[in-house]
Amino acid sequence: MSILINKDTKLIVQGITGRDGSFHASKMKKYGTNVVGGTSPGKAGQEVDGIPVFNTVKDAVAATGANTSIIFVPAAFAKDAMLEAIDGGIKLLICITEGVPTIDAVEAQRYARIKGVQVIGPNCPGLISPEESMVGIMPTNVFKKGHTGVISRSGTLTYEVVYNLTQAGLGQSTAVGVGGDPVVGLYFEDLLKMFQDDPDTDSIALIGEIGGDAEERAAKYIKEHVTKPVAVFISGRQAPPGKQMGHAGAIISGGSGSAEGKVAAFEAVGVPVAKETSEIPEMLKKALGK
Repeated sequence: MSILINKDTKLIVQGITGRDGSFHASKMKKYGTNVVGGTSPGKAGQEVDGIPVFNTVKDAVAATGANTSIIFVPAAFAKDAMLEAIDGGIKLLICITEGVPTIDAVEAQRYARIKGVQVIGPNCPGLISPEESMVGIMPTNVFKKGHTGVISRSGTLTYEVVYNLTQAGLGQSTAVGVGGDPVVGLYFEDLLKMFQDDPDTDSIALIGEIGGDAEERAAKYIKEHVTKPVAVFISGRQAPPGKQMGHAGAIISGGSGSAEGKVAAFEAVGVPVAKETSEIPEMLKKALGK
């Protein structure tokens, strides 16, 4: 099994006729993802790599039965694209776009919750259930089907950790890049619950970074609800206080969000924290008795 996406996922690509949308639609299709359509206003009837194009999400869902959408549109139009997907019948929405204004993300996330739609992103690399489906911009060659769930705030660190897991013989059930913005959809606690409930996931790798208190809340959640082995890496240990480092959400302020505080929170509940990403596989193997 896997979480969120699998071979039965029916995907549409919003912004499919654009440079990024067309490129990644073809890559996802080549991987085996069931890309059933795309949208681009005014371009209905066209095709991109054999994928039919529709004017609206509602038209695409009606024609294909799509349940998942990925967004490749400029930041100024991302909110409208998310709202259109939510109203159009999509159940899982992945927004790749970066630079989305925070207020736009707040409005879209609130509407999604009201409508019962799950959102990943914005400003995320997407997710993958190896050998089943990839919805995003991930380098599929480093992933291998297996039983370790991966949750990450960082795209590139996701690939680094997954590479190390794969090299150590630990395949992945699903890997999710939640996004680096201050306001995003599904986050650590949501995904920890999904992996805890997934019978095909036996361990979890969690990649956090400075800024906010999501990791501290995840540590508390793990203590209270997660029985499977978890190993953690926190990036940004050398970041000076008050300075944003890369992601919009990676900023320490008011004494909150420091790497030291996050590491301490996990160690306090017995979750090992790696100093290097390469240490995660051995931590999980030890906990699994391998």
